[in-house]
Amino acid sequence: MKNLSNNQTPLKIKFLTGQEGYVVSIIVFFILIIMLSIAISMSSLIAYRQKISTNSVKSTQSYYTAESGAEDALLRLSNNPNMSPLSYSLSVSGTTTNIVIPSIIGGARAITSDGNTNNINRKLQVVYSIDTQGVGFYYGAQVGDGGLTMNNGSRIVGNVFSNGNISGGAGTVTKDVIVAGNGHSIKDITVEGDALSYSCLSPAVIVGVLTHVTGGTVTCTYGSISTQSNEISSQPLPISQAQIDGWKSDAAAGGIVTGNYTIANNETQSLGPVKITGSLVVSNGATLIVTGTIHVVGNIVFDNGSTIKLHSSYGTLSGIILSDGNIEVKNNSTLLGSGQSGSYLLLLSTSSSDTAILIDNNATGAIFYTSAGGIELKNNISAIEVTGYKVKLDNNAVVQYESGIANLLFTSGPSAGWKVTSWEEK
Repeated sequence: MKNLSNNQTPLKIKFLTGQEGYVVSIIVFFILIIMLSIAISMSSLIAYRQKISTNSVKSTQSYYTAESGAEDALLRLSNNPNMSPLSYSLSVSGTTTNIVIPSIIGGARAITSDGNTNNINRKLQVVYSIDTQGVGFYYGAQVGDGGLTMNNGSRIVGNVFSNGNISGGAGTVTKDVIVAGNGHSIKDITVEGDALSYSCLSPAVIVGVLTHVTGGTVTCTYGSISTQSNEISSQPLPISQAQIDGWKSDAAAGGIVTGNYTIANNETQSLGPVKITGSLVVSNGATLIVTGTIHVVGNIVFDNGSTIKLHSSYGTLSGIILSDGNIEVKNNSTLLGSGQSGSYLLLLSTSSSDTAILIDNNATGAIFYTSAGGIELKNNISAIEVTGYKVKLDNNAVVQYESGIANLLFTSGPSAGWKVTSWEEK
């Protein structure tokens, strides 16, 4: 055996002591813990992503089932637009949707379809509306260039706008009056609010503030006065010729009656949408129920004690009877909407006659409108609103403006077209 020299170091074998082995064990344990945590985290992430994926599939199933329910409701309504409210369920490939078809409110139904797949819900709301046209009547009376005449005891409870002169014999307007155009005036009426006019002539009385245009004449009585230099601009009547033509087309689409049409004494008939090429007469004590727009090429006569009203299915919407000739509403006739708030009957004449619409004693009211002629309200008539080229109120006639007519929705009737106006998720 070879001996080691003095400067050579012998090879030492180092064994782990008990303390050093303990440290290694701790390190290994923590490594295992970290690896286990990573494994658990990855498993949780995978499970979470799997759950998201599964819920996404279920959510999509719920959504498309809700869409199927909405389409089913629309199909039912297209076959029967005036069907009663209905709640029902529909199953599509194991997914259920609950559908609610509510009542018609304001000419529309807000259908809901709530799809459910294993308690994951998607809800749609579809608004299905009847075709309507909005018309705003912002004054108790709006008058064109023909002007307004108010005789003894006549009253307009509301505001008045006129493109022509306002005169009369002691009539009263309870609110404000505006007369457009230089050279026009207010004369011989009482205005309980303010007035704006080029001239104001005696014996008119303006209780509030009179504002007149520079150059005009002021001889009336007023509460206080101011002056402006600008001419007062005129306003067009609120119903356009295009709207009138559209209503005529709607009426003709429902059918055409050739010649005159008469409802005999005390009979009740439903009518509309329809075009009558002759005249229409509703005889004494008879009742006409309007089920759609009525266009009469000739004259219209509502005899004594007759009743003209919109069918109840109009709901809160308003309807139209229009004539190319004259309209006469005789004594004690009654003109009504559907019976629901916001529903009114509009009588419209395109005749250029001074008596395009003539309403006799004690008839009660609708909205009266002429595009080119005059409206005359006889003694004791009560109307909701009058708009025309020329308007005359006889003794004690009253126009009682109702604020709800500022934004009316007119329809051709319950059988008019319907359309989806909104489709959104709730």
